[in-house]
Amino acid sequence: MAGRKKVNFEQSMARLEEIVSMLERGDAPLEEAMKLFEEGSKLMRECTTALDEAEQKVTLLTADEDGSPKEQPFQGEE
Repeated sequence: MAGRKKVNFEQSMARLEEIVSMLERGDAPLEEAMKLFEEGSKLMRECTTALDEAEQKVTLLTADEDGSPKEQPFQGEE
């Protein structure tokens, strides 16, 4: 879908769920099913990338006893 406007993660996941549902029903003609599959594959990659980026943002680097960097999961504010 060239020229598709940028959508947020939640919109992408909602569309991906819609595509999966449509493909599971199996009532789309082959050509349409292939287009849906391609769109779903692209959305899956985009969502995976977004999740990976979010995970990187919430991982903190700290130093252990010998000064080596050590990853520590983000705990949030208490």
